[in-house]
Amino acid sequence: MRRRETEHVGDVLKRLLRQEGLEGPLNERRLLDSWPQLMGSNAKYTTNLYIRNQTLYVHLTSAALRQELMMGRQALVRALNQRVGATVITNIIFR
Repeated sequence: MRRRETEHVGDVLKRLLRQEGLEGPLNERRLLDSWPQLMGSNAKYTTNLYIRNQTLYVHLTSAALRQELMMGRQALVRALNQRVGATVITNIIFR
């Protein structure tokens, strides 16, 4: 007996994650994991990254880097969201 109404496994997993409320936390984890690739060698100056209320909080050990990143904040938000493929954050706060 053949089934004619087949679905792709990826589509089923996406629907399951969405139904269980796990899609948001998974996207947040993906965003945090993509930070070192986006920052490159400057990632060593960042510590204690976390997301709360669609805001990414980044603790920096370099004041010069903090100033530079603050000027390109919106570009960073767009680049991080684009890597994840969803709007996970709307702002970044550097401390």
